[in-house]
Amino acid sequence: MKSRYSMGAYLTGAVTARTGDEMSGPALTLAGFAVAGSAAEASTLLAGVTIAAAVGGPVLGVLLDRAARPGRLLAAALTLHATGLMVILAGIGRLPLSVCGLIAVLTGLPGPALSGGWTAQLPRVVPRDNLLGVNALDAMTFGLAGLLGPALAGGAAQVFGAPASVAVSAVLIGLAVPVAWRLPVSVRPSKGSEAASVVRALLAGVRFVVRAPRLARATLTSAVACVGQGMLTVCLPLLGSRVFGGAGQGTMLLSCAAVSALTANAALARFPRSLAPDTVLWAGALVQAAALLLAATGRPAALLAAVLLAGIGEGPALTALFAVRHQETPEHLRGQVFTLGASLKLTGFALGAALAGSAVTWSLPGTLALAAGVEILAAPAFWAVTAGVRRTADPAQAQAVRFRAGR
Repeated sequence: MKSRYSMGAYLTGAVTARTGDEMSGPALTLAGFAVAGSAAEASTLLAGVTIAAAVGGPVLGVLLDRAARPGRLLAAALTLHATGLMVILAGIGRLPLSVCGLIAVLTGLPGPALSGGWTAQLPRVVPRDNLLGVNALDAMTFGLAGLLGPALAGGAAQVFGAPASVAVSAVLIGLAVPVAWRLPVSVRPSKGSEAASVVRALLAGVRFVVRAPRLARATLTSAVACVGQGMLTVCLPLLGSRVFGGAGQGTMLLSCAAVSALTANAALARFPRSLAPDTVLWAGALVQAAALLLAATGRPAALLAAVLLAGIGEGPALTALFAVRHQETPEHLRGQVFTLGASLKLTGFALGAALAGSAVTWSLPGTLALAAGVEILAAPAFWAVTAGVRRTADPAQAQAVRFRAGR
């Protein structure tokens, strides 16, 4: 089956879906800002569409691990996500903000399909021996999507209006549906997972992450770092308006961060064993903290340098996170671990967006400084998981043995 589904198809679908996803956040922020005229109210849509991932992600992961054809489940999730964005678009300015926020929450439930759900299928597309190098390519699709998405959002908002950018993001996600539908079938027997309840399966995935020290601290570090990233995303329209004269220009700064993230990941892909993934995770958070402090100065050159520095910290950290997940997770829990991790990251992002929406009414530089403080906390969060991590030749197998022993 792997020979009938090329890596090119996988990457094309991933880039298309993730570009639409990266576009949807800034697009919703711009659309809400254009209609409400308030960053606090605009952040409601962004927070709503991401916070629901805390529930949707783990459930989706269980279903993916059980599904004989996980690609079809992913296709359905993408369809629901794209449809929800169009419903939000139809409701902006016509329905109360609270109703639009509720729709955004429902739209966000299948959101992890675009990140963790898709990446969890990677071992079914390529042999395990090639996974390390291909993992960097998969992580780079996030960087490319981060480059294209905000640029498309800002460009469409300036030319056609902010609502048009939401529509384009939904269309891009929809275009990835046929590619997801054709993903390889699962070769794992599903009798055991069919007999288990969804709740039991959810608890099994959570227990595994908690009991695997290396995976637990990588998950915690990435989730904390995403809080600061969510705060920055909400601040960018205001930064663009104050520094460059337009909210759209601020959103397009995310594309600059994506350029540096892609460049850093390309360099890391050439020397995949030069830095330990664990080191990259906590060091990347500190680099992003420095970027946020630089952005707080509010100067044009400093702001541009800040977003470039933020990408250097974020891009390799994502590659490192995927490497840890692939190494530490056995086949029968891969979907749960990846979607649970994606859910926690999206939840952290949503919390950051909600926090920034309230804080910017007090002080924009102060909000950026607060975001930097959150990023700094990601490093001690990494070391807070103090249990010993034993490196083995086959980490996934060792973790699976420990997991079975603790059941």
